[in-house]
Amino acid sequence: MIKIISDLPSNVLGFESSGTVTGKDYETVLIPAVEAKLKEFPKIKLLYHLGPDFTGYDLKAAWDDAKVGLAHLTAWEKIAVVTDIEWVSSGVKVFGFVIPGEVRVFENSKLDTAKEWVSE
Repeated sequence: MIKIISDLPSNVLGFESSGTVTGKDYETVLIPAVEAKLKEFPKIKLLYHLGPDFTGYDLKAAWDDAKVGLAHLTAWEKIAVVTDIEWVSSGVKVFGFVIPGEVRVFENSKLDTAKEWVSE
């Protein structure tokens, strides 16, 4: 499941994932929110929190994630990924260089720090 995090500045888009994230979650929550935000701002900041209840992605969600990132490659000003999951953290660190904006990974205990950083 993906929920929108609402207590962020207007140019920051935040999501919190829990359980298994599905392609339907991307199609009904994340993708429409990204598209709407990009109508307001030429570049956006993203906070993506994979909380302690996050268990993974289904295949369609993983594909949709890649498509959204690549379709809007130059739209990301900053991306903060908040997670304690090692494979996610490592993956972001390894592939974050392909994103033109700044990308940082934070532990779940540093969620407030991530919110501050991405909002700067």
